[in-house]
Amino acid sequence: MFYAARLSAEVNSPPRREHATVRKQQASGFPNQGYVGSAACSRCHAEIYNHFSETSMGRSMTPATPEFLRALPVSASLYDAHSDRHFEVHEQDGKLYQSEFQLDPTGHEVFRNTHPIAWIIGANANGIGALIRHDDYIFEAPLSFYGKTGKWDLSPGYQRGDYGFNRVVVPGCIFCHSGRVQPVAGSDGKYQNPAFTQLAIGCENCHGPGHAHVEAMGDGESYPHGKDPTIVNPADLKPALANDICMSCHQTGDTRIFQPGKTYQDFRPGQPLDRIMAILMVPPTRDNPPREDHVEHYYSMILSKCYRASASLPAEKQMRCITCHDPHIEPTAAEAPAYFNSKCMACHTEQSCKLPLNQRKATMQSASPQIAAVADNCIGCHMQKREGVAISHTSITNHRIVARPDEPFPDAAFQMTTAALPDLIHLDREPGETAPPPTITLLQAYAQLKDQSPAFAESYLRTLNELEQKEPENSIVQAALGHKALTEGHLDLAAQHLQEALRLNPAQPAVYADLSTLAEQKGETAESVTMAQKAVTLAPFNAPLQKSLVLALINAHQYPEAEAAMEKYLQDFPEDDFMRKMLAIAKAP
Repeated sequence: MFYAARLSAEVNSPPRREHATVRKQQASGFPNQGYVGSAACSRCHAEIYNHFSETSMGRSMTPATPEFLRALPVSASLYDAHSDRHFEVHEQDGKLYQSEFQLDPTGHEVFRNTHPIAWIIGANANGIGALIRHDDYIFEAPLSFYGKTGKWDLSPGYQRGDYGFNRVVVPGCIFCHSGRVQPVAGSDGKYQNPAFTQLAIGCENCHGPGHAHVEAMGDGESYPHGKDPTIVNPADLKPALANDICMSCHQTGDTRIFQPGKTYQDFRPGQPLDRIMAILMVPPTRDNPPREDHVEHYYSMILSKCYRASASLPAEKQMRCITCHDPHIEPTAAEAPAYFNSKCMACHTEQSCKLPLNQRKATMQSASPQIAAVADNCIGCHMQKREGVAISHTSITNHRIVARPDEPFPDAAFQMTTAALPDLIHLDREPGETAPPPTITLLQAYAQLKDQSPAFAESYLRTLNELEQKEPENSIVQAALGHKALTEGHLDLAAQHLQEALRLNPAQPAVYADLSTLAEQKGETAESVTMAQKAVTLAPFNAPLQKSLVLALINAHQYPEAEAAMEKYLQDFPEDDFMRKMLAIAKAP
């Protein structure tokens, strides 16, 4: 029973009017929800399509074809002393492979895990990542290629832990890097076949499903500029709706929670993003001002004086993301200063800058030596880049436009909560909306945030108590009540809530895991095994759930089955030294 103890320690809203365009595009009978692919758009918009295809968004995902592999090094090796792991990249028969392996003190391999790369993610603006597919699940590969260094290195996040080839790519990650992804509802990381109906980001990501437009144009219909109801033109939308399209990918916040019954597939350009998901942020304070740049572009922009000063102007003159960015065109590093200078000059003049020309050049040269020949580099001074923290070997442009690098944050940065929601900033709240997000949405937000900050535990419990009275027929509420009762030792009450949660939604691996724990605490070891097996069936590549199954089998004295479960675990997670040692102990005579 020694290894059992060791393993135990290791484990242990009302309807609102839709935009007219969205209504027409969502009419029944359209194949694939009305999405037709960018190639259909190219027949009439060839020049725009060709320009967009050269941008980072237009090349956001690529199959790992032999043609693509000729553009980057396909042979590399890396040793990470922190994890004591070796990594290799190699090409064989036109396919790209990555390997992870460990050597013992004598130089013999302890394990080796090798997978072919299915897709390349990214356009090498900063770098590219690699994705594999295994049993209908998509996983991140442990190495990424970084353009800044010209080398393969650990993928983002792998510096903090050895995830091997088992870091599941959930829909929230891949949604913003692909054109049209097909996740299996109710699962994390499982996808239909094919996983993507459109691989790279395309026209319809910003303009909405194109079937109605293609059909109308084929029938010879025509509309005045800005009046075409069959397609979305972000330039013709109100500023908030245009920004929502960009925010869907370029604004993370501290948590993003789907509104009840919604998924990423429900978002359509032209409709408020908040009807699909709430983007929420912990309010900054003067002692702890905003610091994060990574995927916080909208939030940074709205703290700019430029943005705030434009709020009183007519809608068509208000600053928005596409005021400065044309998604169809991506200027090169050499072209960027002049390109964005022209955007600044739409509101400013040469006299707006108080620095003499020679000082402007000197400032620009020190900030961006690779474009030192370009004078008056507005973004070099007012939107400076800095090294990425979340992703190594990258540089990030801070979208808060400042007059000086030391410009203090405006008072508005610390006054963005509301009386109805005093502890969170609702970043994508619809203009004029005063009500907070639905209570069930807030419960899920607080559930995430309380793990990062105990200060939100009180908000979570208060919200859960409210929902117990208002929405008892909600599977999320019942699961939360069951988990709470279980942690408090109220086993019979926990069982009632957890079983009710499964009645309302049987596809909840975490609920089965809680029922397994509950059965074990009640001494019902066979039932504990059954519940653990059901959890693993629903989430087969979840390492903690597989470990829990091993422990349940040991506690039930099903030792041959426990050894088989350990072996299965090591097939999926061969990098786990702990489980390898436990299996060796189990097999010892």
